[in-house]
Amino acid sequence: MPLITITGLPTSGKTTRAQQLHAYLASRIAASQTPSQEQEQQQQQQKQQQPPYRLHLISDTTLSIPRTVYDLSPAQLPAHVRSANASEKDARAAAYAAVKRALSPRDIVVLDGLNYIKGWRYQLYCEAKNMATPSCVLQVGAGQRAKGVNERRLERRRVRGEGAMEGGKGGENNAEKEGENGEREGENGEKGVEDDNGSVDDEEPYEPASWENLVFRYEEPNPMARWDSPLFTLIWEDDEAQTKEVFDKIWEAIAGENRKVVKPNQSTVQRDKDHGGDYLYLLERETQDIVKKILERQSDEGGGEVSLPRVNNASGGKGGDDLVVELPIKKVGLPQLQRYRRAFVALNRGGIGLEAVGKVAAERLRASFVGYLNDAFEKDG
Repeated sequence: MPLITITGLPTSGKTTRAQQLHAYLASRIAASQTPSQEQEQQQQQQKQQQPPYRLHLISDTTLSIPRTVYDLSPAQLPAHVRSANASEKDARAAAYAAVKRALSPRDIVVLDGLNYIKGWRYQLYCEAKNMATPSCVLQVGAGQRAKGVNERRLERRRVRGEGAMEGGKGGENNAEKEGENGEREGENGEKGVEDDNGSVDDEEPYEPASWENLVFRYEEPNPMARWDSPLFTLIWEDDEAQTKEVFDKIWEAIAGENRKVVKPNQSTVQRDKDHGGDYLYLLERETQDIVKKILERQSDEGGGEVSLPRVNNASGGKGGDDLVVELPIKKVGLPQLQRYRRAFVALNRGGIGLEAVGKVAAERLRASFVGYLNDAFEKDG
């Protein structure tokens, strides 16, 4: 089913918004499954009934991807790393594989992460389009507050590190500091950026240089671009009512009755196997079959006529009157027939991509090739 890509600056509250959206979608799915009396009777008759949607939340946390993969400073890179951003590419590959596994006509996937590269969002859009399922982007904004969140996380990590070094001696003081930090982060969470229940923020921080680098490289989503459309936005100050309004719009865009019907790229759609193949394949197959039958059915002395079926056995069909090839007086050999066949194929390659592919096209190709041979034999004679 749909793909919802969450994007925003680092530590801007994307994870909290993703969790809120996940809870909202779960409630909407549960509400859509509430049966009426008629549906209850049908459910009693059917022992098992699949839910209309399944919900997935994919993030760096669920994939066990540490935030150190975004640190491109040379001092932090191990000696065996392939390149400066190799770990980040591997992280995106893991996220892409998880999304690809989860996407299906019955699945709603919420992808929580930086998703700051527009080429990466385009890749996700193409995957959703290939599955013929809608997609949208939710941008989370926090402005300068995001930097403050990361700084508080760095301070909390420093306090914890000092507490671990001092052991039990400074344990009580560190606990008080952590409690104060937790209260401040809980207050921020009530605004829907870090925690929506006032609990202590346990997310790991970004290194200062890494945070600045990610902000510098962030590519804003553009609602005019098809891979960023439809685009929904939530900011730090948005209250519960505004958040619900945006989530309602997201639900209508991905699962509402008036949602946009997504068609996959026609170049990726396989042709019907009953059609027997594409135009070039039919052209090669039918002309080779006629050459083969002429060699088998012509007399040893040469001349005369050879009757050929209008429809090849491989293409099926009812067929009709046989096609007749008028041979020259001299016996025709394989090199001469192959020369005519290659010339005919070269003249008719322009039909690639035409819609007349199938049994009718095969019949027309056979009749056209027989007429071409008759004209060629007449000119040579």
